[in-house]
Amino acid sequence: MFSAPLAAAASPPPLGCAPMQGPPGRPSLEAQLQGRLWRGSSLSTAADPTLASGFTALDAELPGGGWPLRAVTELLTPQFGVLEWRLLAPALRGWWAAQALPAATAGRRARAPALRSLLLINPPHTPHLPGLQALGLPHAALVWVSAGTPAQALWAAEQAIKSRVAVLAWLPEARPEQVRRLQVNALSSDAPAFLVRPERAGQQSSAAPLRLVVQPGEGWGLNVHLLKRRGPAHEGWLELPAVPGAVEPLLTAAKRKPLPAPMPAPAPAPASPPTERADALARAVLQA
Repeated sequence: MFSAPLAAAASPPPLGCAPMQGPPGRPSLEAQLQGRLWRGSSLSTAADPTLASGFTALDAELPGGGWPLRAVTELLTPQFGVLEWRLLAPALRGWWAAQALPAATAGRRARAPALRSLLLINPPHTPHLPGLQALGLPHAALVWVSAGTPAQALWAAEQAIKSRVAVLAWLPEARPEQVRRLQVNALSSDAPAFLVRPERAGQQSSAAPLRLVVQPGEGWGLNVHLLKRRGPAHEGWLELPAVPGAVEPLLTAAKRKPLPAPMPAPAPAPASPPTERADALARAVLQA
């Protein structure tokens, strides 16, 4: 529900009336609302910073053209520990590369700043360091937080977001009010925050402004559906090529394609009726 000044700015002025202008030397009301007011039929173009996902097709469907940095993003997937890494690795590489860029442009003598950490909270499997390095993620910036209970995992995620640390948390049992609390804390952070939850959680309400369903696609692809975003509803699925960087040089053109479905085995021939044996053991037993 808009207040009176906003409603006047959103609707065109009557015929013969000039647009609302502010005092001399100050921008008009329309200029002040630029980037803060959006229509539900179009993607949000808010001024909040975003992080490019590394997938052109996905960035075209994300509000702002990338992952939001002042909000939590929910990834709903049927399989923990595989799909989220292939989806997020390009964006995380770009996030760390942007941190090292100022030192590189300042000259060789400039000392490279310490990279901001990424907290892996309650991962389903022990993080495999060589595999994460193969995805281009620096091992010195990865911190593994092993939580004993769901409450401890939520507490660690909340404290990390408050400290403006990047978060990748697996929270299968988080309740809607707990996700809302994380979202409120993320409003003052400029680091990405991703919550990995089971696909069935899509039936629950969530305060996260961006929710995606991620499923394995054909071959090395990923199928992504935007369940919730600031803008119109997303129809259909996005097919994203997500071959790990270390595996891509080893794949031939044939191995990049999905394997053909196996041919059904021929039906076995009907068994012939058993024949009577000619020895004495095959004779019927006569009852006295």
